[in-house]
Amino acid sequence: MSEAVPVAATAGSKLQALNAWVAEVAALTRPDRVHWCDGSDAENAELVRRMEADGTLIRLNEQTHPNSFLHRSDPDDVARVEHLTFVCTPERDDAGPNNHWMAPAEAHAKIDALFDGCMEGRTMYVIPYCMGPIDSPLSRCGVEITDSPYVVANMRIMTRMGAPALARIEKEGSFVKGLHSTGELDPNRRFIMHFPAELTIKSYGSGYGGNALLGKKCHALRIASYQARSEGWLAEHMLILGITNPQGETHHIAAAFPSACGKTNLAMLIPPEGYLKDGWKITTVGDDICWMRPGKDGRLYAINPEAGFFGVAPGTSKKSNPNALACLQRDAIFTNVGVTADNQPWWEGIGNGLTPVTDWRGEPYDADKRPAAHPNSRFTVSARSCPSYSPEAENPEGVPISAIVFGGRRASLVPLVFEARDWTHGVLVGAAMGSETTAAATGAVGVMRRDPMAMKPFCGYNFADYFSHWLSFDNGSNKLPKIFHVNWFRKGDDGTFLWPGFGDNLRVLEWMIGRVKGEAGAVETPIGNLPAAGDLNLDGVELGEEARAKLFGFERDGWKAEFDSIGEYLDTYGPRMPQALKDEQRRVVESLD
Repeated sequence: MSEAVPVAATAGSKLQALNAWVAEVAALTRPDRVHWCDGSDAENAELVRRMEADGTLIRLNEQTHPNSFLHRSDPDDVARVEHLTFVCTPERDDAGPNNHWMAPAEAHAKIDALFDGCMEGRTMYVIPYCMGPIDSPLSRCGVEITDSPYVVANMRIMTRMGAPALARIEKEGSFVKGLHSTGELDPNRRFIMHFPAELTIKSYGSGYGGNALLGKKCHALRIASYQARSEGWLAEHMLILGITNPQGETHHIAAAFPSACGKTNLAMLIPPEGYLKDGWKITTVGDDICWMRPGKDGRLYAINPEAGFFGVAPGTSKKSNPNALACLQRDAIFTNVGVTADNQPWWEGIGNGLTPVTDWRGEPYDADKRPAAHPNSRFTVSARSCPSYSPEAENPEGVPISAIVFGGRRASLVPLVFEARDWTHGVLVGAAMGSETTAAATGAVGVMRRDPMAMKPFCGYNFADYFSHWLSFDNGSNKLPKIFHVNWFRKGDDGTFLWPGFGDNLRVLEWMIGRVKGEAGAVETPIGNLPAAGDLNLDGVELGEEARAKLFGFERDGWKAEFDSIGEYLDTYGPRMPQALKDEQRRVVESLD
């Protein structure tokens, strides 16, 4: 890594606006040095050497996990902090009841007071990055300024970072500004501020995950969703997968799920044995974020704006997600996991027969004291390391989307899968989606929490306006994908899951593709089109009478109550809620009477 330049010499770009902003930030934060990141192997190697020397990174077993490292965060800095995350629009209603709001002037003043002098004695890193393939017209660029070398190393994995991104920024002349400092890591002095109209993010007091890697949720969803509305596209919390059938046809599906609903597992699905023998194949374009826009042919085309996976470690195993586990054998950064006696990473549910000796806080492992890995412990690894990674993920034009899937964790009422009647009905299905919480999470079982399009923590503006934006795509010229809803988590009377899930979910995806092609059957109901049990390939799946009834059935009285609740939810957004969505809700209610 080249020597960092003195603070006075902050010009590192041909773009004067970028140089001026970097100089302004340096004057505020007063670092000892400024380093413009080029993303090179040499730069990364020197950064890693310095982090190893000061204990920021701990090298793991080179025989089992070459070029992989452990990072331990501050124990009070282990997750996103939604209650300290603000969307700062001039008008409160523009942020909406789905966001915490602060007036822009107040927010800038509050957080800039924390940034004042916060980088004294530190190096300020300037990270130019591109979200999406460098040459894609669907991609967007940003620059993150940070005092954390750990952030630099992770952004190098998660984005297209360095010289190529800077060249695109200089050519386009525009970029999202992200300013970050770990500060004192004091949870009482921690804020993540978003200024959508200014394309600006400011984050202070955390070195962890989405709080610090500003290209992820902050840029790719909160700011990008605002950009997308003004530019005519969609920035969504969705996986993207490809399905190739035995005839060699490939369809791509985008799917949105709240947390703990199997998004990464679906993105990296391995087909059941019979499907593999027949030639079915699943490829992974992305596991978390999807940017879509209409192409010249009117279809929606999607890219994964990320270059890596930032996944939750606990529960990842050879059984639950062999492709994810295969990613993690080399060139990975693990955060807050345990380690074994021979210095291998370890977490609950890994199922490798090893035993941890040190926990995520660096203390001797004691199961009675705390788990070996923090429940939100993470791994960062290049998407290219995934065995199922799709070469189409690098296609600058994106992949055409055949179907959009919404889903939640519902123990009762909601069947395995249904198809929306049309686009407006599909938007209502997405707006109404949610999951039932567990006792472990909230102290009460079965509490419904609405999470529209899985975007509740991530939409950068008022949900009512967001729904209107979705509805606007049905303009008569676009050839929109079909919309479906799935529920892998329906339970029987004895509390056990009725559907096997995992690889067998391909059976449901196959039916969806059949519906897209007009080849699969369905039964029309007021809530949408449901498959009869005979419409799905269930060879090798044993389903009892109760399972068939509940997975493929329609419970009229329960759905009446559900749609009454959906209407009440839509009303919480007031007069900005699009009338078309309220009319669609009433249409379904009337059809249920």
